[in-house]
Amino acid sequence: MPPHARLALATATALSLATGLLALGPAAPQASAAVAKHYDDFNGDGYRDIAYGGAPGLGVLGGAVTITYGTARGLDTSRTQTIHQNSPGVPGANEEDDQFGTSMASADLNKDGYADLVVGNPTEHVGDYEYRGSLTILWGSSSGLSGGRTLPVKNVSNSHYGTDVATGDFNGDGSPDVAAVGGSDTWLYRGAFTKSGGRGTISRIDKEGAGWYSAGLAAGRVTGDGKTDLVITGIQAYGTEWKVRAWFLKGTSGGLSSGASKTLAAGYGSFGINAVIGDFDKDGYGDIAIGEPDESSGKGAVNIWYGASSGPSGTRSAKFTQASSGVAGTPEAEDNFAYALSAADSNGDGYADLAVGVPHEDVRGMEDQGTVHVFRGGSGGLSGSRSLLVPQTVAGAAPRDHESFGHSLRLRDVNADGRADLAVAAATADRLLPGSPTGPTAEGSYPLPGVDGPFVD
Repeated sequence: MPPHARLALATATALSLATGLLALGPAAPQASAAVAKHYDDFNGDGYRDIAYGGAPGLGVLGGAVTITYGTARGLDTSRTQTIHQNSPGVPGANEEDDQFGTSMASADLNKDGYADLVVGNPTEHVGDYEYRGSLTILWGSSSGLSGGRTLPVKNVSNSHYGTDVATGDFNGDGSPDVAAVGGSDTWLYRGAFTKSGGRGTISRIDKEGAGWYSAGLAAGRVTGDGKTDLVITGIQAYGTEWKVRAWFLKGTSGGLSSGASKTLAAGYGSFGINAVIGDFDKDGYGDIAIGEPDESSGKGAVNIWYGASSGPSGTRSAKFTQASSGVAGTPEAEDNFAYALSAADSNGDGYADLAVGVPHEDVRGMEDQGTVHVFRGGSGGLSGSRSLLVPQTVAGAAPRDHESFGHSLRLRDVNADGRADLAVAAATADRLLPGSPTGPTAEGSYPLPGVDGPFVD
């Protein structure tokens, strides 16, 4: 999920609704059984790669995505690939209002041994439809991403398809599926997919008659049954009021089943509600971290909704801010703590850790310099006492105003050493910090080619 999907009341006409168990139809024929080892290994060499919005130094009109490939030594920053809608084999064309790369998710959609990238472009103009949006699959290969195809979307003007996107095997049949936000609803595209256009059914996810508007997505395994579950963030009408909520849907062999919802503190009009899933207490159940960067006049907070066998727990939760015991810093208006989140095991102890971006933190007189907190998992879950601070000045970088260090994050093991490495986006000081026995470290860190948009998570 992108880390800062915007919550907005949809202006499109309400569409037909469905709720309860969302059925998944018959799968399209599988292309191959050689599924990629990692969902983000685009060239099939066994190492995770990284994709992010932006085209450093190229000034591409309408947006682009850049891919840097992983090796045993980490990311090979001398080998980057930039793809946009004027690239060979990619559908569409670069246009001024486009936002190609605003959202991204990856998986081996056609099961050929190479991960593929799904790219959202929520302001794409299609024919007479302004801002209809689009979803494009870029295909993996031995040489990296190459060519692509679009996924069909409803022909409705101002729908903003591709506001967010997620992938996962939601019914456990071995074929990844795609979920995407468009027209204030979430749409489920059934896998497997083929380059020639084959795929399964398309279904709509909504709360029938409940005034629900989808905004963001997070996919992961909460219940521990081997099927991917889905969390949808959005707003819901309650009489004359609007509430910001998170909605859990459990993956089952028959489809996604509607589960518990959680009301969040931030009110309607908030930006940036985002979520990730990781097993922070190593009990076999994924825990849901929900970022509310606009909570308390923008001071920000992250809520932990701990997982259980049937879904998120109704009794076990936690909340962290910069006022929490053991957490560095002081909460201030417009800091936007939890603007970005990412979860993985950065120190190799088997517990997932949580990286939290605070891109508008003022540091020693530097406005919006930004910083990152890493909450290390452990027995009982996350704790402020196990958090560490990653400043913008890591590895000797010069302090800067408006650096927005931490506006996008990605914790993933790119060199296959068993510890997740932390990629941090900033205005100029983008950085990759290797994992270590104590978490992300400045030792051996290196800059990334300019990151203008979100990382694929």
